[in-house]
Amino acid sequence: MNRVHIFRRVLLASAMVVAMLAASSCKDGLIFDGEGDCGIYYRIRFKYDYNIKFADAFANEVNSVALYIFDESDTLVDNITTIDKQSLSSGTFEISKELEPGEYTLLAWGGLMNEESFDMLADATVGETKLVDMQVMMRREHNDSGEATVSKDLLPLYHGTLALEVADIPGTYTETMSLMKDTNAVRILLHEMSGHDVDADKFIFEIKDNNGLYNWDNRLLEDEDIIYSAWYQATGSAEMDESDTRTVTEVNVALAELAIGRIRADNSPILHIRSRETGEDLVRLPFAEYALLVKGYYRGGMGDQEYLDRQDEYTMTLFLNEGEWVSSQIIINGWRVVYNDTSIN
Repeated sequence: MNRVHIFRRVLLASAMVVAMLAASSCKDGLIFDGEGDCGIYYRIRFKYDYNIKFADAFANEVNSVALYIFDESDTLVDNITTIDKQSLSSGTFEISKELEPGEYTLLAWGGLMNEESFDMLADATVGETKLVDMQVMMRREHNDSGEATVSKDLLPLYHGTLALEVADIPGTYTETMSLMKDTNAVRILLHEMSGHDVDADKFIFEIKDNNGLYNWDNRLLEDEDIIYSAWYQATGSAEMDESDTRTVTEVNVALAELAIGRIRADNSPILHIRSRETGEDLVRLPFAEYALLVKGYYRGGMGDQEYLDRQDEYTMTLFLNEGEWVSSQIIINGWRVVYNDTSIN
């Protein structure tokens, strides 16, 4: 047997002895220099790349994280919250936790700790709270008719879960949890084609949906209908050169911004634009159905629900002619769509 083979056998035997001594020392409560304390540690990292750009935006967008750890009986064993924006935006943020061997479910809500737009319904008591209790409800008010309303800009909400099986092997391990955004920004532009002035205050912009109660796994639970109204409205105009005639045309628009919760492909919210003077519906359309008309431009092979979950900003331009909606065309996120079904006007 040559020296190389002998040397390899010596190295292998040495490695086995070290491993046996380490395991024995952990069992016997002994600690060798440089071997640590024989605990099982997990570093939980987070990313927000479940978006239309497939790029991690966690450091730039998420301003708080609440991590809840449940054991194999779905009982809360620990919760850790972070609201330190400097740490969250560092690009290296992680939560470290020592765990016993077993099976765990990790649940995270991002943005929940601002307590302005959403509430955790459970008290999150260690040793008592169950996973099924971890529901989140959107804050809402009720008008004189008893209807639930949201008229403020919703602060972003993010959700993530991670199944974790911890083996009885001491060491430090790293896992990454992917987050999904549950809030959406909607901008509606009314473009008056006749050139006449348009006054945003003459319109009421609303989106109606049933999406204010979130289960621990991010499923939307049955809830009362919520009317989302515009939290910002403005009237604007811009001058546009027409290259063929060298004339200047003024474009007049009314802008409304709304914030809504998670959109389901199987339960499309309804967009209403009404006359403030008469209360009459000028525009009534299924929001998700229209939003999905341009899905093919981005990801033709993507499922409808995945597209709606990844996309978090929608800009719709509707064309008016003497105050009446021209329902045959609409611009959605920059794409012009010709839609001939006018039955939903």
